[in-house]
Amino acid sequence: MSHDHHNEVTVAVTINGESRSATVEARTLLVHFIRDHLGLTGTHWGCDTSNCGVCVVDVDGTAMKSCTVLAAMVDGATITTAEGLAGPDGLSPIQQAFMECHGLQCGFCTPGMMIAANHLLDRNPNPTEAEIRDGLSGQLCRCTGYHNIVAAVQVAARTRQEQAEGASA
Repeated sequence: MSHDHHNEVTVAVTINGESRSATVEARTLLVHFIRDHLGLTGTHWGCDTSNCGVCVVDVDGTAMKSCTVLAAMVDGATITTAEGLAGPDGLSPIQQAFMECHGLQCGFCTPGMMIAANHLLDRNPNPTEAEIRDGLSGQLCRCTGYHNIVAAVQVAARTRQEQAEGASA
């Protein structure tokens, strides 16, 4: 396969706290840039129609479906994927809560679901059940019926608030 070098772009991002760059075809989608060029396969690729939400990543503080964005459009951005949720002290509150509340079954939607849930809690630290369901409405799960996912977000919200209170004490 011949490559026309005029259609290639170099994309540089800070992803999960690390500076990374790669030269890709200009039409490369962000989801493929993350998975195939940066080797971060925690971000899943699902429906190809932007309906399912499994590919959601955080781009400069916005939850974004990475199958709808060209990699070239996020040059210079700061991105968090599922791999970037955990901190030096272990799992993040949302990861811990998904585990404790059995907020996943097959796990395919989980990375995007956790990023979306994290984004929701950043904007609304104490959401109602209805607000959680609305905040995650762009995320499809074929296994769980969502009940345990909602419970996990509620637990994570409480944990985050306790941590914030502990930090300010």
